[in-house]
Amino acid sequence: MSTTTAGRPPRVITGRTVLIYFITFFGIVFAMNFVMIRFAVSSFSGVETESSYKAGLTFKNDVAAAHSQDALHWAVDASIQRGDASRILITARDAKAQALSGLTAEVRLAHPTDKRRDVVIEFVETTAGQFQSLTSLPEGSWDLVIGLKRSGETVFRSKSRISL
Repeated sequence: MSTTTAGRPPRVITGRTVLIYFITFFGIVFAMNFVMIRFAVSSFSGVETESSYKAGLTFKNDVAAAHSQDALHWAVDASIQRGDASRILITARDAKAQALSGLTAEVRLAHPTDKRRDVVIEFVETTAGQFQSLTSLPEGSWDLVIGLKRSGETVFRSKSRISL
């Protein structure tokens, strides 16, 4: 028993047919590459440092600031209160375990992979050396960046990974 179609001539492959298949195939490949590249670039910039040259120039200043911070022997602790309204509490004490006053806290939750998703957290000083967050905290894994300033100058800075 033969399974041929009766009355239908075999399809002839011409140069025009091959050209159309060729252009269609590579058109689809290029279109998908364009879509994937556009998605990759728009979802992650890949830039960690805007100017590595400028970052290199400030390295000595960063090292000097770290040494002066270590010389203070301050104890700055951050704790997370979980619940309906999660909060971050920061306590700052000097080398003699006395509460530090006259500081302002600049705190942000830095996203580990995408700088565009960073969140600045507002803090209020409840008592001398104690700060409490006012902003609601997003869930996920974050880098907690704490900056304590006195008279506009950063005197303490820390960065630690937290999970909310």
